[in-house]
Amino acid sequence: MRYLPLTETDRKSMLAAIGVRSVDDLFVDVPATARRAGPVGLPSFQGEIEVERAFQAFARENLGTGSAPSFLGAGAYRHHVPASVDALIQRGEFLTSYTPYQPEVSQGTLQALFEFQTLVAMITGMDVANASMYDGASGTAEAALMANRVTRRKRAVVSGGLHPHYRETIATYARYSDFQVDLAPPDPTATEDLAARIDATTSAVVVQYPGFFGQIRDLAPLAAKVHAAGALLIVVVTEVVALGLLKTPGEMGADIVVAEGQGLGNQLGFGGPYLGLFATRDSFVRQMPGRLAGATVDVEGRRGWVLTLATREQHIRREKATSNICTNSGLCALAFTIHLTLLGEAGFARLARLNHEAAMALAERLGQVAGVTVVNDTFFNEIAVRLPKPAAAVVDDLVDAGILGGVPVSRLYPSEPALADLLLVAATEVNTPDEIERLAKALAEVLS
Repeated sequence: MRYLPLTETDRKSMLAAIGVRSVDDLFVDVPATARRAGPVGLPSFQGEIEVERAFQAFARENLGTGSAPSFLGAGAYRHHVPASVDALIQRGEFLTSYTPYQPEVSQGTLQALFEFQTLVAMITGMDVANASMYDGASGTAEAALMANRVTRRKRAVVSGGLHPHYRETIATYARYSDFQVDLAPPDPTATEDLAARIDATTSAVVVQYPGFFGQIRDLAPLAAKVHAAGALLIVVVTEVVALGLLKTPGEMGADIVVAEGQGLGNQLGFGGPYLGLFATRDSFVRQMPGRLAGATVDVEGRRGWVLTLATREQHIRREKATSNICTNSGLCALAFTIHLTLLGEAGFARLARLNHEAAMALAERLGQVAGVTVVNDTFFNEIAVRLPKPAAAVVDDLVDAGILGGVPVSRLYPSEPALADLLLVAATEVNTPDEIERLAKALAEVLS
């Protein structure tokens, strides 16, 4: 059966019912100068086969991460996702379920969220976690708003080692939420003094761990200075697998931890759907955005699950809401939960070690290429390297050689010419020694 949503008779009947003569009459409030006079320069229609062929041709112009050695990172990481994860999340009761508006009826959904929260709290070293956010960037902005509420101040100091997309998201929220953002300049060397930027109006200091340029540093000294000033420390983790090997943010004094959970259970995508993790201390739980699933017992003493806390504006008065987040990334959170459960504690640590070992091999080999300088002295699975020419052009040449060689920092900081020669390169458990050797040889040829 062909898909014909409306006939001409249907359209005339609908227009008559609302009292207009044509579809154009629906747009009379749009100034004539803003209206397009003719159709967009696209084919008016094609058959299904023709459309498939056209888009397949477009796809062939791309070099995908599944068809070439890939060393892309910068906030989105390629990991192996077990086939069982996709098999389980595609079960009908998971795939089609949505936010439970009569939550206690949805015991399976609540239990999955409860287990998810438990895992997030464990790997971040925090007391409590919510039932997910949209993604790491918006979660970070929500953390800044939460710090404002907790401290009754309105100024966030943001590290130059925080992912630029996260920095921009905080700034966007701040613009419409009436608080100040002090953005420290990009910091490839991880030598910034954030404590010097704190004043009596500072609500939070926001840092990334490991940093955007790959470095790892002990955050405990900074946490002590932040707390002495009456502010909160927000720690952002864009590569969640790092938490399998590194000291947790909670151990170093973090008050709020935000992470991008894409690295576990969720494949790479063109911007999503991704998954925001959000954890904090018990004392701040009432100011935490999102919702919280809890465990209880019913009247017969059987274990069950409830929606313990729901502070979004749909559930309570708008002025009392801690966030306007109106859903959660439930299916992505379930994929994360299944993958981490399959790994277990020992498997998660082993996966993290494999990532770090691959990055060590990558750093050592690239450091042998003439003209290449490894910037990092510490790292997890991502490093910054300095090249003798602009990194963007080098990346294009590597693509011509069939290799996705990394992310030029200039792509994310186009207005910072001093960073144009920096290239972010990530290695995970899927990168083989042969791929690392291919990258090194191709890079040497490109730079020669």
